[in-house]
Amino acid sequence: MSFNDIFKSSFLDNVSSVSILDMALALILAFGLGVFIFLIYKKTYNGVMYSSSFGVTLIALTMITTVVILAVTSNVVLSLGMVGALSIVRFRTAIKEPLDIAFLFWSIAVGIVLAAGMIPLAVIGSVIIGLILLFFVNRKSHTNPYIVVLQCAGHQSEQAAREFLEKRTERCVVKSKTAQKGNVELNLEVRLKDDNTDFINELSGMSGVSSAVLVSFNGEYMG
Repeated sequence: MSFNDIFKSSFLDNVSSVSILDMALALILAFGLGVFIFLIYKKTYNGVMYSSSFGVTLIALTMITTVVILAVTSNVVLSLGMVGALSIVRFRTAIKEPLDIAFLFWSIAVGIVLAAGMIPLAVIGSVIIGLILLFFVNRKSHTNPYIVVLQCAGHQSEQAAREFLEKRTERCVVKSKTAQKGNVELNLEVRLKDDNTDFINELSGMSGVSSAVLVSFNGEYMG
């Protein structure tokens, strides 16, 4: 009995069901589009701490998805087994940035489309998605909210500080107030007229104001 006879039950036939040229072309394109997705992610990242490992994951995920779909499309029985195998996989890593989910699905979708042979759709679709993300994510808006943390000596300094902020900002709303003997702490949400933050320096120098801190605010964290 030869080696071919041992594996004659369609194993060797499945190996040749996808040509070497198709494999190489799909993986090269997957790598190229994965790098493109990684560059867009790096360019549009606005989070607190940038993770280079997540960017590399996007490249690997695109290529891995391409390999899996190539295997699935070559054999119907294998596709059913692959669904069962992947159904037991559980991912415990928390996604901290909502936009990261879009990049993950983008990588998976590109891998699926490439393995399905729809190369123009994968390339043109990725370029369009990348341009849209660059346009919308990198748009600078001066209406982003900020939080001003004030330490005041009393009621008069508090009123003077609020009147000053109302003149120098588009919007000023008190979010919280803590009053202690001889000290008042205010947390105010403000929206700037422009990107100039020099008013905080003037505010900290006002009579009765011991501290003035300006932090960005996106509804989830401050920093």
